Amino acid sequence: MELACLDLEGVLVPEIWINVAERTGIEALRLTTRDIPDYDQLMRGRLALLDQHGLKLSDIQRVIAGMGPLEGAREFLDWLRERFQVLILSDTYYEFAIPLMRQLGWPTLFCHRLEMVDDRIVGYVLRQADSKRQAVRAFHSLNFRVIAAGDSYNDTAMLAEADAGILFRPPQNVIDEFPQFPVARTFEDMRQAFRQASIRAL
Repeated sequence: MELACLDLEGVLVPEIWINVAERTGIEALRLTTRDIPDYDQLMRGRLALLDQHGLKLSDIQRVIAGMGPLEGAREFLDWLRERFQVLILSDTYYEFAIPLMRQLGWPTLFCHRLEMVDDRIVGYVLRQADSKRQAVRAFHSLNFRVIAAGDSYNDTAMLAEADAGILFRPPQNVIDEFPQFPVARTFEDMRQAFRQASIRAL
C-alpha cells in the first residue's frame, strides 16, 4: 500500500502567517520556513510579535475564516484520495487548521497544538521533534511505501525520508539546495509526479 503525505500551507492552502501579516500590516509575520529553516527560532519570533502587538488567537482565527484552499487544491486532493491513503503532515496547529480542513473535506491531519491562556497564545507544543520525518519513518515501519510533497525547508527531511519526494511551487533557494527532488508548478504537474512515483503506474 502506498501513502501520500502532503504539507498543508503552500501546497493545499495559502500560508496562514502571510495572510495574518497582510491583514494586520505586521510585515515580520510574513516570514515562513521558506525564509528561516529553524522552526523554533521562527515560532519564537512570531509569538513575540503577537505579544508585542496584542494579537489574540481569535484575531488569527478571523483571518483564517476568510481563507480557502488554493485554486484546484480540493480537486487534486479528491483525485489523490481515490488512489492513495492521504495524510497531511503540517507544522501548523489544530487551533488554526480546523476551518481549512472542513473546506478540504476533512483529510487526516497530523500537526501541533498551541498553549493558551484565555485567548492569548503563550507557547506551542510540538507533536514531536522533526515530526514530518518521524511520521514517514513510522509509516515505513508499518511497511507502507510513502510519496511525499511539500514546498519548503521544513519539508525536505520528510521528502528525503520518503520513497519519493516532490517539491510543489518551492522558492528558488530551496530548488537550488535540494536539486534531487522534482519540482511541480501546477496541480496537474503534481498528478503527473505522483503517477511517475507510484509503483502502480496510476
